[in-house]
Amino acid sequence: MEGTVYKSTGSWYTVKTEEGKLWNARIKGILKIDGITSTNPVSVGDKVIMELEDSEEQAAMIIEIRKRNNYINRQSPANKYQHHIIAANLDQSLLIATLKEPKTSQGFIDRFLVAGEAFHIPSIIIYNKADIYRKKEMNLFDEQREMYESAGYKVLLVSVQDKTGLDEIETLLRNRTSLLSGHSGVGKSSFINAIVPEMALKTRDVSGWSGKGMHTTTFAEMLDLLAWNARIIDTPGIREFGLVDISKQELSHYFPEMRIRLNNCQFNNCLHINEPGCAIKNALEEGRIFLKRYVSYRMMLESIWEKNY
Repeated sequence: MEGTVYKSTGSWYTVKTEEGKLWNARIKGILKIDGITSTNPVSVGDKVIMELEDSEEQAAMIIEIRKRNNYINRQSPANKYQHHIIAANLDQSLLIATLKEPKTSQGFIDRFLVAGEAFHIPSIIIYNKADIYRKKEMNLFDEQREMYESAGYKVLLVSVQDKTGLDEIETLLRNRTSLLSGHSGVGKSSFINAIVPEMALKTRDVSGWSGKGMHTTTFAEMLDLLAWNARIIDTPGIREFGLVDISKQELSHYFPEMRIRLNNCQFNNCLHINEPGCAIKNALEEGRIFLKRYVSYRMMLESIWEKNY
């Protein structure tokens, strides 16, 4: 019996078959040690094979994971030496960001984009809460939009509250499986409610005393958007996005504006710090690479060094 994992709660999984039937499933013990090093051997989006355990209770045992087309992961919050798979078999990822209440840091956005590049998953940045932005935030948005669009990313400005800027969303989501991610409080659940009102997901305000978002999604979960032949994977709010399995030599390959210039560096193993004949540093000095993106690259490079020593 084959199905797709729609929800993961850590030890139990909700699996939907092609006929649309939902099963409560757990994994066979051997899967935990069968060459899978992540904290969660099965993730939402996985195609799995199950054995029936109890038809009345609709309980099953996952005995095999089909080969993944792709997946996206991050450093495990509990152990920096392990990774946690967020979702598998994706067509794209949508990062919901905000410039106020709460503010999404550029470092978080850039790490998310690097993870998408590393696993060949196209990323789209959606800035929410346009209704509360004033001149300061709009100037910052214009700056970040220019920076990310010049690197090849699609950038949208929306207000879920006012339901403005959502016109392109249907086209983006139609016929695709999309990961929806971002900090707590950026409006992921409100975003889903706006485009698919029948979902009626719970939403909560940003914590007044801390300015940080309060979690509304406890576990990753896939949602069907039947009218659009699409699926969204809603994820718990992520406070940090630690990169894993990326070497310092590889990192620049995951910055598109750097990748197109790497062949012009004098040395194949150039890290773009102070090496002679560096095409990246030359482009930076000429204003063809944004300084803030280069600073993000250097900070990630430092974090990779720290992790390895």
